[in-house]
Amino acid sequence: MDGLSDWIRARDRVLVMGILNVTPDSFYDGGRFVDTSQAVERALRMEADGADIIDVGGESSRPGADPVSPETEIERILPVIEGIRRRSRVLLSVDTTKAAVAHEALLTGASIVNDISAFRLDDEMANVVARCDAYAILMHMRGVPKTMQEAPEYADVLAEVGAFLDERKHAAEAAGIPHDHLFVDPGIGFGKRLSDNLALLAGLQEIAAMGSPVVVGVSRKSFLGRLLDVDAGDRLEGTIAANAIAIANGADIIRVHDVKEGRRTAHVAFRLRANE
Repeated sequence: MDGLSDWIRARDRVLVMGILNVTPDSFYDGGRFVDTSQAVERALRMEADGADIIDVGGESSRPGADPVSPETEIERILPVIEGIRRRSRVLLSVDTTKAAVAHEALLTGASIVNDISAFRLDDEMANVVARCDAYAILMHMRGVPKTMQEAPEYADVLAEVGAFLDERKHAAEAAGIPHDHLFVDPGIGFGKRLSDNLALLAGLQEIAAMGSPVVVGVSRKSFLGRLLDVDAGDRLEGTIAANAIAIANGADIIRVHDVKEGRRTAHVAFRLRANE
């Protein structure tokens, strides 16, 4: 269908997912690509730099972000997906928690639904993914973006995140989504303290042992800012270091703003892991 099935069987490299936020308020690139033509050109540049997947999002998921309507999301993302698809066959993912948005994106040319709520915020999402024979990324998040950073607390973050992802995988399979169409994401920065993020990255092998491909998104996130005492625009080196550790510990897909650097990181870190 789109090459993902072959890659899932082989797991012969780490995939790079380029982040394309067509939003006015995302924490790093908000407002940069709200114009459709600029967004399409950005996607094509990311593909040229080595992106295997372009993840298109029309609603910010930064801490404290307010939700937007399905109509607003659709208005933002569909022209971009259509524009990319006219000029490229790169794999497309839609970053949404809304079934109506996912359905329109999948009909327009996306193959993957990246749902930060792991199908918890819209009861129809699993059915849409199953009917469209799509792939899905199930991510762990406490609450919703508006409130997720209000005093998160875990007794054992690895165990709790692992149990959540396992439960959501079973729920997705029960809805008719094949096991090999599911990816998991521990949700770095989504309802997590600094110590939780570090523990998840250090113990990522426990998530990888679940068997599903593991997606990790650390790109320019605030936990790197806390470690380095820098703002989002100055977190590239921290992102590279965190991605290398994630890959060494079992990440299969890294989600990044800076694709060229991410592609090189993925190549070297995977070769080192494969030669263990």
